[in-house]
Amino acid sequence: MTELAPRGTTAVGPPPADERPTRTKLVEVVVPVHNEEHTVERCVRRLHAYLAETFPYPYRITIADNASADGTWAVATALAAEIPQVEAVHLDLKGRGRALRQVWGDSDADVVAYMDVDLSTGLEAFLPLVAPLLSGHSDLAIGSRLHRGSAVVRGPKREFISRGYNVLLRATMAAKFSDAQCGFKAARTEVVQRLLGSVEDNAWFFDTELLLLAERTGLRIHEVPVDWVDDPDSRVDIVRTVLDDLKGMTRVARRTLTGAGRVDHLPTRVQQARLPPGLGRQLASFAVVGTLSTLAFTVLFLTTRHLVPAFWANAFALAVTAVANTAANRRFTFGVTGARDALKHQIEGGIAFLIGLALSSGAIALLPSDASHTAELTTLVAANALATLIRFLLLRVWVFNPRRTQQR
Repeated sequence: MTELAPRGTTAVGPPPADERPTRTKLVEVVVPVHNEEHTVERCVRRLHAYLAETFPYPYRITIADNASADGTWAVATALAAEIPQVEAVHLDLKGRGRALRQVWGDSDADVVAYMDVDLSTGLEAFLPLVAPLLSGHSDLAIGSRLHRGSAVVRGPKREFISRGYNVLLRATMAAKFSDAQCGFKAARTEVVQRLLGSVEDNAWFFDTELLLLAERTGLRIHEVPVDWVDDPDSRVDIVRTVLDDLKGMTRVARRTLTGAGRVDHLPTRVQQARLPPGLGRQLASFAVVGTLSTLAFTVLFLTTRHLVPAFWANAFALAVTAVANTAANRRFTFGVTGARDALKHQIEGGIAFLIGLALSSGAIALLPSDASHTAELTTLVAANALATLIRFLLLRVWVFNPRRTQQR
């Protein structure tokens, strides 16, 4: 069930008499909220004040309350009744992706956007975000905290997770956008409404899946550097979010390899988009080799863990499987046969081993001293999963790059 608060006018006000009537395109900004009773009013008032003063287009702010159990809905409806440019929509089920799907799918605006309720992203980036969409130059736009022009303040843990996740996307999905998770995005409405039917996730992976689908179909994604300050009161479950994201990536990769999820009724230039040459077969082969390597690592770690500390058991298991992994990928994933340069490939692949060792050793160091062997193994498998994806990127773009092979 979706509930809509009283609708206000969408125009900020008539332009001055000496201006030509060029402010005709409507932008809808969605603020998804869940149990944000004490935050939503401050956020919406600040956003409205900023847009009213600086934004040169008509706008609408829609508070998308997804299944809040506190007083969020009452605050949202009060704001909608007071401020003409504010609406409130209530959904009975939780999920940021679900909220965006609902509001964006029903929107009559020319451009739809969303931002997190904590307003961690500086609002000065909003006009640069939507301007290329209003002009028709780009199809989607994202704020990027990893852009060289961005100014970001956040802790090392979130920095590591964010950068690792985006490296993972580039390595496994050939993603070209730099920051999938920044809660500051926009899209041309006519384009995003055609994509929504092919996006399955309704939670945190919604953004990433939408961007991967857009990129795979050849749509233009514009990136904007942002000023971003971490919200210390964030209640996001990082571990669960990471696991859900990994599951989502696996599902998207499977659909990509099978050709499912194509989007109809888009321009000819985007219908002709394809995966980079050879990537589909390489991903499938690498996934099989990676699965077998993980199984071998598990057996070796559990076998040696009873004899030596976790650090050494991990180093031994990782070293053995790294050599086997490089050899198997050399032969089956990248089609390199014969003894020529085999040792060199192993040495170069050793860089991926060192990265994996650093990640997994760091993960072990963070565990409590009385952690069980099961907890150790689970943590190591998660850390090595990230290292494995970095390995694929290194092997594909460097060790077994066709240009290097041809030069030898």
